[in-house]
Amino acid sequence: MKARLSADSLAVWQTAVQYHAWHALGLLAVGFLIPSMWSKTAGVLLLAGIVLFSGSLYALALGAPRALGVLTPVGGLAFILGWLAFALAVIYARTPA
Repeated sequence: MKARLSADSLAVWQTAVQYHAWHALGLLAVGFLIPSMWSKTAGVLLLAGIVLFSGSLYALALGAPRALGVLTPVGGLAFILGWLAFALAVIYARTPA
């Protein structure tokens, strides 16, 4: 990618890769939870965050129109809500019914 992208675009690409990798690990962790509404919600939100946040950054780094950048904060919000749902899934899985 170094040969294809400018320094700024390469930095954007690296950010996308880092967030993609960390949240993919989060998706794996969700898979180890007891299935519940919160664990499913966490999985959906983390996946949406990867697609919207990292996907928009990948596209921007490769030269997509700058207007696509409006998806990046939406993906960031999905990440935040996904981790909150993950925390709730863990709390409710540990709490006796």
